[in-house]
Amino acid sequence: MPALRLDNGEVLTEVAVVLQYLADQKPESGLAPKTGTMERYRLMEWLNFVSSELHKQFAPLFNPKITPEWRANQLDLLGRRFDYLTERLNGKSYLMGDQFTVVDAYLFTVLNWSALLKVDLGKWPRLKDYITAWRLAQRCRRR
Repeated sequence: MPALRLDNGEVLTEVAVVLQYLADQKPESGLAPKTGTMERYRLMEWLNFVSSELHKQFAPLFNPKITPEWRANQLDLLGRRFDYLTERLNGKSYLMGDQFTVVDAYLFTVLNWSALLKVDLGKWPRLKDYITAWRLAQRCRRR
């Protein structure tokens, strides 16, 4: 479980909370919409979707003792989520539109597990493009 110890000693946990907290430390960054706006609620929707519908479905695939039947079931569940995600990403650079937000960082992390876990994204070229674009952007920022 991700955890962030704050300067005052308190600890925040859960990816969605930690990401929003970090974004709120630099509101001018645009990493999260302003608190209380409909856009912020949409960000929270996406954070919860990535957490409960993708992250949660990938988790069993890390188990080396997963049975072929269980793996097939998880891949089927992920496939349905990938279909939905592909539909929602069409015509957009990022989940929230043209602005990169913390949910894109989370989504990239989770989708990137597909290579590690041998989950074929061939049926979802839009997701493959999303991952590739993210990797290229990271390389450019390092230069």
